[in-house]
Amino acid sequence: MPNIKPISDLRNYSEVLKEVSYNNPVYLTRNGRGEYAIIRVEELDKLRAMVRLMAQLEEGEKSAREKGWLSTDEVEASLGL
Repeated sequence: MPNIKPISDLRNYSEVLKEVSYNNPVYLTRNGRGEYAIIRVEELDKLRAMVRLMAQLEEGEKSAREKGWLSTDEVEASLGL
C-alpha cells in the first residue's frame, strides 16, 4: 500500500524519512494532490540508469528501422565468434 502523507508532516521530517525504504517511497501531497515523492538515493540512481538504458535501446531500434537489422551471422562475425 502506498505511503501517502500531507506535506505538512515534513515539520517532523526525521520521522517521515524513517518510513522511506527501497521500493517504498513516501508520497507527499499538497492540498490533497500528489506533489512529491521521497525515495532512497540508490533507487534514484537505479531509475536514472534505467532511463539511460531505455533511451539507448530506443536509439538502437530507430537505427535498425532506418538502416536495417543485422543478421545473426553478421553479429557473430562482428564479435569474432
